[in-house]
Amino acid sequence: MNTKLKQIHLMIKPIGPQCNLNCEYCYYLEKKDLFPDGENFIMPNSVLSACITKYLSGMSTTNVEFIWQGGEPTLLGLDFYKQVIELQMPFAKQKVITNSIQTNGTLLDDKWCEFLVQNNFLVGLSLDGPKAVHDRYRKDHNGQPTFDRVMRGLKLLQKYGVEYNVMATVARETAHSPNEIYRFFKEQGVQFLQFTPVVERTADSHTEQLGLKLAGPLSLCEEEGNTTVTQWSVEPEVYGNFLITIFDQWVRNDVGSTYVMNFDWALNSWIGNPSPVCQFSQTCGQTIMLEHNGDTYACDHNMYPEYKKGNIADIDHTEIIENMINKGFHIKDTNLPDSCLKCKVLKACWCGCPKHRFIKNQDGKPALNYLCKGYKRYFLYIRKYLHAMSQLLENGLPASHIMLAFKGPIAINVSKNNNGV
Repeated sequence: MNTKLKQIHLMIKPIGPQCNLNCEYCYYLEKKDLFPDGENFIMPNSVLSACITKYLSGMSTTNVEFIWQGGEPTLLGLDFYKQVIELQMPFAKQKVITNSIQTNGTLLDDKWCEFLVQNNFLVGLSLDGPKAVHDRYRKDHNGQPTFDRVMRGLKLLQKYGVEYNVMATVARETAHSPNEIYRFFKEQGVQFLQFTPVVERTADSHTEQLGLKLAGPLSLCEEEGNTTVTQWSVEPEVYGNFLITIFDQWVRNDVGSTYVMNFDWALNSWIGNPSPVCQFSQTCGQTIMLEHNGDTYACDHNMYPEYKKGNIADIDHTEIIENMINKGFHIKDTNLPDSCLKCKVLKACWCGCPKHRFIKNQDGKPALNYLCKGYKRYFLYIRKYLHAMSQLLENGLPASHIMLAFKGPIAINVSKNNNGV
């Protein structure tokens, strides 16, 4: 089996695009229009069994992770996930199996949290910040705010000791409140968080024919040059400033106590490790997204008919994996424009997510990442601190000693290194 299988991740959408919320910036809710009328969006037992059995049988690695997403995956109820554990059980002696679930937290209760902690689920909680920030874009189908319900879920996770992290999306208006957002998360005792930029283009001719309002990957549409983003998409340089502002607070006060995954990813790349996240990896296309009906795609950002790779019920799982690896989806280190190849921070971002590469370069072709200016400003700003932290680690000292540099003169060399990050 191809050694690259070690890098494969499985993202499962057992309820498809169904959700009890109606977040303004969600790119997935409208995907229900790609299914027949009357679709119930509930993963059948046969698909669930095939998914778990074929994935665990097909992976040559000892550690295997299942990532449950939506829509809102808790809509299926506890019995579904109890069945998940039962189906995984026969493989428990051969594999180290982990489960994570991404949720808006509004349906969590005591029974849910007892189950999650007993079965070692990692919970990703979608929470954008304090009430005014969160409720700006995250409302339910009746247009009602959701902050209080999500906070109730957060407090339950904390009460039961469920392992969790927070995923905060950064959209057009909320990007202007970095200090307020970061302070809120610290006050709520959140130790692990990540900030995800919202970037969506308005529909192109291809997705309009599918009845959708948002554009897919640029390679899907015939008309090159649709660069119109939605009104909620974050502005590139504002997003860069957002990250820099929070980084300034973090590097002075919170290294080792608050874990901002965006900064961990950057440090990981600086010391020469492959990026743990697809958008900053040198290549992508090694994540399998499994829809509720068993259809497989290379990425949930690209759930369109053209990218369907097969159905888990009809094809051997390893064949799907090999198909993705050998044919590829997006190989980001090929066909990059000269401006990217010569960029000082290329190895930090590798031109970001291919879905966001729709800005024209000097040749008039869509090739640059929409967030390029923001990413470049951010990575250039933090690299001297990353270099200092890497020196600390090389000398057997914790990266948190970087904070001493802001409390008095210490011998930390913050000069630039040569690896272009």
